[in-house]
Amino acid sequence: MSSINQILDSTPLLWKGRQASHGQRALPSGHASLDSHLPGRGWPLGALSELISTNPGLGEFRLLFPVLASLGSQGQWVILVDPPWIPYPPALQGQGLLLERLLLVRTRGGRESLWACEQALRNGRGGAVLAWPEQIGFARLRRLQMAAESSAKLAFLFRPESASQESSPAALRLQLKPGGCHGTLIHILKCRGGCPPEPVRIPQPFSTIGNPRQHIEHHAPSTENIIPATLAGHPLSTVVPGPPVPGAKLH
Repeated sequence: MSSINQILDSTPLLWKGRQASHGQRALPSGHASLDSHLPGRGWPLGALSELISTNPGLGEFRLLFPVLASLGSQGQWVILVDPPWIPYPPALQGQGLLLERLLLVRTRGGRESLWACEQALRNGRGGAVLAWPEQIGFARLRRLQMAAESSAKLAFLFRPESASQESSPAALRLQLKPGGCHGTLIHILKCRGGCPPEPVRIPQPFSTIGNPRQHIEHHAPSTENIIPATLAGHPLSTVVPGPPVPGAKLH
């Protein structure tokens, strides 16, 4: 039995029944109470994570600030694919994110957005890819999961409340709800190992970092909401190139 346990413990993608897979490669989330309930004590590397919330732009992006700032300080890329709001550079910089390592990708939505997300995951190693798909089926989710595995990246999908009722191949699924003055409630819907019956509470409250009202059909820049903000010194209506990404094929 001990030999079998050693084999299982040495293989991160295997887990035993209801026991958490602490061999999962992960990066600390920056939230101790959340890490204590996650396999590997943090965000899973080379795996798809879903953040499900009722309304986009109410703090789910802020939850990732600590790990994104850490990746940028290591010279790794953070790629945002079609966020439903316009990022505000001073706010991101104030949270420790390096703008020169932040890449904003705008597409016409739909399949093009999902293609860009998959290409971002498959090119290069390390870093993180964040995406806000409008609609996505199980087969495409599986493709993104496999793309994340091939590059050892962090991969985050921000999904609406209705997604909590759908099946998904994602390794980690979190449902975020505001907890008022007590912070944010995080229900772990799925992880590699047993899920805690009670929600995890983090002291950080939901806050408006992005403005969901600026969501535009086909993700095009709005002419009605002219905001004098640029990302990494470039207009937000373009893909921000920054330093070359090795092997990148994004357009």
